[in-house]
Amino acid sequence: MSMETMIFLFTAMLLMGVLATKFSTRLGLPSLVLFLLVGMGMNQFFFFENVEITQLIGIMALIIILFEGGTQTKWAHIKPIIGSASILATVGVLITSLIAGLAAMYILDFSLLEGMLFGAIVGSTDAAAVFSVLGNKNIKGKLTSTLEAESGSNDPMAVFLTVAFIEMIQVPDASIWTAIGSFFVQMGLGLVLGFALGKLTVLTINHIKLDTAGLYPVLALAMASLTYILTDSIGGSGLLAVYIMAVVVGNSDLLYRFSILRFNEGFAWMMQILMFILLGLLVFPNQLLDIFWQGIALSIILMFLARPIAVFISLFFLKYNIKEQLFVSWAGLKGAVPIVLATYPIIADIESSQLIFNAVFFVVLMSALVQGSSLSWLAEKFHLTGEEKENLLPSLEIINLGTTDSEIMEVAINRHSPAVDTSLIDLELPDNTLIIGIIREGELITPSGNSVIQHKDTLYVLSHKKSREKAKAALIGKKKEKKEKQVIDAEK
Repeated sequence: MSMETMIFLFTAMLLMGVLATKFSTRLGLPSLVLFLLVGMGMNQFFFFENVEITQLIGIMALIIILFEGGTQTKWAHIKPIIGSASILATVGVLITSLIAGLAAMYILDFSLLEGMLFGAIVGSTDAAAVFSVLGNKNIKGKLTSTLEAESGSNDPMAVFLTVAFIEMIQVPDASIWTAIGSFFVQMGLGLVLGFALGKLTVLTINHIKLDTAGLYPVLALAMASLTYILTDSIGGSGLLAVYIMAVVVGNSDLLYRFSILRFNEGFAWMMQILMFILLGLLVFPNQLLDIFWQGIALSIILMFLARPIAVFISLFFLKYNIKEQLFVSWAGLKGAVPIVLATYPIIADIESSQLIFNAVFFVVLMSALVQGSSLSWLAEKFHLTGEEKENLLPSLEIINLGTTDSEIMEVAINRHSPAVDTSLIDLELPDNTLIIGIIREGELITPSGNSVIQHKDTLYVLSHKKSREKAKAALIGKKKEKKEKQVIDAEK
């Protein structure tokens, strides 16, 4: 393609992706469905078959999507469910892969190893799909956190199984025990390096002075990419490391947090659009029609057999009732990760690679269409929709004022804040600290000494950097024991 054609293609993908997002909301479909369909439609006019470039862009997009999703994940929400999410991300993926692999062996007439390879590719849930589908739905926090944590951390198991089965197909004498040992090394390195590099990222952003605020989101994204490549280069799970690193960053006091999160949100959307449309460009509708019935059968087995069995076994001894387990089963969305993994056999020149890719693509499309569009309905049917979300912990946004020693903090006040029902004149704020604005029910209130802080207020606080911790303690610190006792007595 000429340079002009490539630029036009890039522009067309972005414009059509944005329009598809608008229509997906109205139609009640996950946006990835329309992105894939747009790609399939565009391949009638543009011939594109560069699998290596698609895989590269897919991995880059997954880094950005996992980083964006991880920074939005609240540790207080996922801490209670970290055990169940970890079991789903390992044991759950393994069981799903085995059942799907056996089904593929008979339905697609594969060998055992080829069937297991297909199962490994479709065994995990997809972070991009789960984050986008659950992000705007009022589903109970426990279930949302479980699914987001699972999808953000189950890629290592899927990648490990995919690479292991490709190696066993190419080298029949390969040892399975070596592969199992490699998996634990990958997980361990991913966890340790993700945490360490997350702390390093926070330290770097909070102490480095850049010439312009617009460079901080770029720095954060560069640290996410660095986390992936460093971890991957020494044999660890780069994707897991990125997610852990992002959770650490998102749950720390961070300068330019608002700019970083908003930049990542827009960039993640752009990468989702490019990734799914490029993946759609690799498939022609007639190829899907050739495996229509096989694809339908595999999709049904995955949705109604493999995933539910995996979830019920994984959560059997945990505190999830039958409706919650059914919902978690149905929310096992497939998305970018399976399709990107499906490019691995093509690059490895596996004999049945094209059939595997088409079958995986069909399964992903069916999962997004059927499961993604019915999640809200199922949650309401099972009475799993939650109340209006209340922040368990108050939030703190720090806006650095360039090269000065001052900063503006945006503080969200929740019902547990010691500042609730306290007038500004009675607040014990440190010197050189001033509340310059109050947002209440969407309106800006000019503060005065008699202004009383209320639950759900958002305060804008001008303060010296050295006074940050004292100001934070006064506004979002824990109530004194005596005051807490008075409140409890009054409630009684």
